[in-house]
Parts: sequence; C-alpha cells; structure tokens
Amino acid sequence: MGKNNKWANAYLVFVFLILYAPIAYLVFYSFNSGGTMHGYDGFTLDWYREVFQDTRLLIIVLNTLVIALLSAAISTIFGIAGALAIHRIRRHRRKNTLLSMNNVLIVSPDVIIGASFLILFTIAGVKLGFTSVLLSHVAFSVPIVVLMVLPKLQEMSPTLIDAARDLGANGWNVLSKVVIPFIKPGIFAGFFMALTYSLDDFAVTFFVTGNGFTTLSVEIYSRARQGIALNINALSTLIFLVTIVLVVGYYLINRRNSGRRARLGVPQP
Repeated sequence: MGKNNKWANAYLVFVFLILYAPIAYLVFYSFNSGGTMHGYDGFTLDWYREVFQDTRLLIIVLNTLVIALLSAAISTIFGIAGALAIHRIRRHRRKNTLLSMNNVLIVSPDVIIGASFLILFTIAGVKLGFTSVLLSHVAFSVPIVVLMVLPKLQEMSPTLIDAARDLGANGWNVLSKVVIPFIKPGIFAGFFMALTYSLDDFAVTFFVTGNGFTTLSVEIYSRARQGIALNINALSTLIFLVTIVLVVGYYLINRRNSGRRARLGVPQP
C-alpha cells in the first residue's frame, strides 16, 4: 500500500511539473533584461513598467474584463431561466432532446461556432466589435450555466415548493425565497465558469472581433506572431498572480465559513 502511494505521489508531482513548467519559464523570463527568451542577461522590472505605460494594452485588458463580467452576468440570468424551463418539463424525451441540444453547443469546436457567428452577424448587418463579441460570449456561456444549475434543481425536493405554496407564497416568492437560495451554489459556479470561459476564449472572439475592438487573448496572439515581446510575459505573470490571489482568497474565505458553520453546528452544504 505504501509503495502504491509513493508511485501515486510521484505521478502527481510529475503531472504538476508538466503543467507548471511552461508558466515558470514564462515568469522567469519576464524579468530578463536581455529582451529574449534564449539567454538570461540580468534582472529587470522594465517589462512590467512597459505594461503599465502601454495605454492601448490596458484598455484591451479593461475591454476583456467588461466583456467577461457582462457576458457572465447575462448568461447566468438566461442559464437560470433555461435550467428552470428544462427542469419543469415532464416528458423525458423532450427533456433529453433539449439537454442534447444544450450539450452540442458545449462540445462543438470553437472554430465552427466562431465561423457561424461571423456569418450570422454579417447577414444580420451587425457591426463586428463590442456587441458581436458580447453576444457570442453570452451564447456559448449559457449552456455552461444550464449544466451548473440543473443538477441543483434536480437535488431540490418538490416538498419544499409544496410547503411554500401551502404557506401562501405566490410564484415569485417561491422562486426568490425557495428556489434561488437552494440553487445558489450552482448559480455561482455557473457565473464563474462563464467568466472563465469568456476570459480564456480566443477562437470564437478571433472571428467576431472587429477593427478598433479586441480582447486580451486576440491581442496576445497578434503580438506573439510579430516576435517575442517580454511585456507579454510580464502581463501574463500579473494575470497569473491575480488568479492565484483570487483562488487562495476563495479558499481562505470558504475555510473560515466552514469553521464558523462547524462551531455553530450547522451541517455542511
């Protein structure tokens, strides 16, 4: 048993090395004064200063965050409505059909989705830019939210709704005071998954972005094609550090809340 654990730990370490080695390489050369990623000439913070002095790059970062937050919020609202509609369907064949259609959008190649949106916006006369990117991100994020929310709806006992109605609650009160609080973990999971997908997306955004508007993933790709620029390493390092801070902060908050619930004798969700 001990030997098996040893091999399992070694494999786990190997996997993490493979995953984090490229990131460590990127971070290391973001401090290179030589301007290349082939030889380390000395420590410098010039590339980080260049990031904060590049007004265009900062605007692109802001555009990316605005698109991600807006698309995540809108897709969460539509995703909740879609999950509620699918959950209320009683016929299994119709429900399975809708779920299959929802899942097809998730597993479809991003290139196909991006090309489809490009054709749609061109035919509809929608100018490529902020609106086209936002609509595209909302479209591919809604199915993700549906998959996050629907399992929580399936866990909810119908007796909760029956009890609320027996106490005189109307449809809106049942939704806002019973259903939404119960599925709140799924809602938050769907929101953050949609936010992550929007921040990471490149293929779909590449098709639907226009002149004068772009997102960070497309901008990094465009600059990388022109050659090595260590200010991109610096920007990627900053994004990675912010991500670590958010993850650690979420872990600490969740741990504190779990400890508080344990002291009060509240069961874990």
